[in-house]
Amino acid sequence: MFYKKENGTTVQCLLCPRGCIISDGKRGFCRNRENREGTLYTLAYDHPAVVDIGPIEKAPIYHFIPGHFRLCITCASCNLRCKHCQNWHLSQKSFEELDHYSYSPSEIVHQAKKQGLNSISFTYTEPTVYYEYLYDISVIARENGMKTSIVSNGYINREPLLKLLTVLDAVKIDLKGFTEEFYEQVCSATLKPVLESLQTVRSANLWLEIVYLVIPTLNDDPKVIDEMCQWIESNLGQDTPLHFTRFHPDYKLTSLSPTPLSTLEQAHEIAKRNGLRYVYIGNVPGHVSNSTYCPFCNRKVIQRDHFDIVEMNLVDGKCRFCDSPVPGRWS
Repeated sequence: MFYKKENGTTVQCLLCPRGCIISDGKRGFCRNRENREGTLYTLAYDHPAVVDIGPIEKAPIYHFIPGHFRLCITCASCNLRCKHCQNWHLSQKSFEELDHYSYSPSEIVHQAKKQGLNSISFTYTEPTVYYEYLYDISVIARENGMKTSIVSNGYINREPLLKLLTVLDAVKIDLKGFTEEFYEQVCSATLKPVLESLQTVRSANLWLEIVYLVIPTLNDDPKVIDEMCQWIESNLGQDTPLHFTRFHPDYKLTSLSPTPLSTLEQAHEIAKRNGLRYVYIGNVPGHVSNSTYCPFCNRKVIQRDHFDIVEMNLVDGKCRFCDSPVPGRWS
């Protein structure tokens, strides 16, 4: 899906902003899409590298049926080259470098139903690099009354994203930074398409949350975080959940230290000051800002201990204490 033929047997991929021009026998930047005599094929279809089970809070997606477990799916590779990737052993590998299962889309849905799970989540690497597999699973899942979500970098063109949103229920986008310089130097990408994807998702009728991994010295400037929060409030709305997540040294950024707690709490304060109602601090088990609070009475409506729901004070999507609605997908 989403490519066009150029001269002879050369093709151009139209899935993501890279627009890779791919000659016969070659692959695009994501390593997953191969030109064979003028037809662009996906290598990952039916071949997930990971199939496991985990809580939706690990995504993290906090306002999407809290406490439920999902079938997690991923395939090899990614269309970014983030130096801090915690799943680099999957995302920075080609198809041939990983072992794979063999599951058709219908078999994936069957496995999820067999395990009594509430949803299927496409995560760990970038789901859009196995777009066709993701799409077909999501279609069958919806036909079977099962929900789906993706954990994405948002680096995808508008047309394929719009088509994908018709079969998904929730999207979490990792906003890696808020400057073009950061995206170019750390992720080998650009910021603008990600912001456009966020706006596209917001305009669709499904749930959106954002994660911002706070990396010391690289994207932790309070002024930049302030600009980002202003943009989110203006373009996505004050009810869009924003997760500030603690960085741990990994992949090519092992020389950096973990994010100081004070930096995360400062980012949280900046977001709240800009009017964002649901702001979280992640990768800090036990932190008070890992729970959800009613913005009207300030009572705790969902108490979390890392990935576990300890106490639920939501009734039909409303605060049990003041009856105010809390945006989300609760059933």
